[in-house]
Amino acid sequence: MSAPAGHPLVEVRGLRTHFPVRRGLLLREVGAVRAVDGVSFSIREGETLGLVGESGSGKSTTGRTLLRLERATDGQVLFDGTDLTALRAAELRRARRDMQMIFQDPYASLDPRMRVGGAVREPLDVHGIGDPAERNARVTELLERVGLEADFARRYPHELSGGQRQRVGIARALATGPRFVVADEPISALDVSIQAQIVNLLSELKEDLGLTYLFIAHDLAMVHYISDRVAVMYLGRLVEVGGRDDVFDRPLHPYTRALISAIPTPDPDVESARRTPPLEGDVPDPAAPPSGCRFHTRCPFATELCTREEPKLREPTPADPPHQVACHHAETISS
Repeated sequence: MSAPAGHPLVEVRGLRTHFPVRRGLLLREVGAVRAVDGVSFSIREGETLGLVGESGSGKSTTGRTLLRLERATDGQVLFDGTDLTALRAAELRRARRDMQMIFQDPYASLDPRMRVGGAVREPLDVHGIGDPAERNARVTELLERVGLEADFARRYPHELSGGQRQRVGIARALATGPRFVVADEPISALDVSIQAQIVNLLSELKEDLGLTYLFIAHDLAMVHYISDRVAVMYLGRLVEVGGRDDVFDRPLHPYTRALISAIPTPDPDVESARRTPPLEGDVPDPAAPPSGCRFHTRCPFATELCTREEPKLREPTPADPPHQVACHHAETISS
């Protein structure tokens, strides 16, 4: 799957999302959790950018900040040239018709007191799309589009399986006819037997409707299947960005190499031939990240330079699409 050549639909420039840490009786601010700390990337129209990393790396916060579900501390998010971070409430509501989100937990994201039809119809009501008859017809169309029968509209979320609930969540996200969808770990809460069905559905919808995705996940096998490009995130920063095949076949950052080496394989010969050591330790505290390269505390290739100087995203060798890495020793590691 080659990356499409559309123009940049989403451009993220120096994005920061920090959450204050408050302590004491007066709840004074004593620091901040740097969930997203200076991230820049773009997503071209019609492509899927996979965003991967361990839990706590800032992936979900990045996706939520893109849609203004979290307020950015600094930076810009441009959607088709419009800076979303500068929009007022009424302007943002209009813009959200073109941007929707599929949430990780398909049960928690649905109101248990609302029937499926009401959940899918709600975005149409909020944005005043169509008359009542047209909205009901649209609900039926959307349910059938995601593989559910029309009579599912009368059911409640607790009557559905996890996969069916996620299909409802996808139908709701498509209700307003968006151009850009943030899929925030949409399969992680589902049974393994259902995950492939949901990923295939998302791929079909992308092709049929011309959607653009930010696909957030920690399942690298699924990211490899659905993505055109891949961005690897660690402790609030991007450490590698490139075409899917470039990143998986020729990872330049030691963190990316460790993640890929952890993908299970049924071939014992391939498993025994792996030489990349597994990651040790946990992600450091995002309220007090390490100096220099944030990965140096867990990196087997770290030097004194890594402890004092933070590497910038750069392109060691020309590639199409560009393959960037934030590592002082990328050339040595990848050789």
